[in-house]
Amino acid sequence: MSEPENLQTVQSLFAAFGRGDVPALLGALAEDVQWIISGPEVVPYFGDWQGHAGVTDFLVQIGTAVAFERFEPQEFIARDEKVIVLGSERGRVKATGRTFDNDWAIAFTLRAGKISRVRIYDNTDAVAQAFRA
Repeated sequence: MSEPENLQTVQSLFAAFGRGDVPALLGALAEDVQWIISGPEVVPYFGDWQGHAGVTDFLVQIGTAVAFERFEPQEFIARDEKVIVLGSERGRVKATGRTFDNDWAIAFTLRAGKISRVRIYDNTDAVAQAFRA
């Protein structure tokens, strides 16, 4: 696929996330997608999630744990089969009431028009601190 098509696929994923449209979000992903967000175990959605079922579990975990006050993708960079998105967020951990501010980068790899790999780079310390009581 072309860079503009890959960029559009990733942008559609963010739009679906913003609407809470899980079927549309999953529709942008390859069946065997790998979704990785590393960090301490205190954050329930950090981990290596596989396939549509794994991503669905990730979305349930993050939706159960955090209320986002702000989630803003700010810059999209496409090159070949990669799309990098830079952004920021502010979340409130439901269990502790603590907030975190997080600048993030997400690297997407696309294959045949579908997202096959997602690697999220977070300020894991800021997020983990908000989860600790």
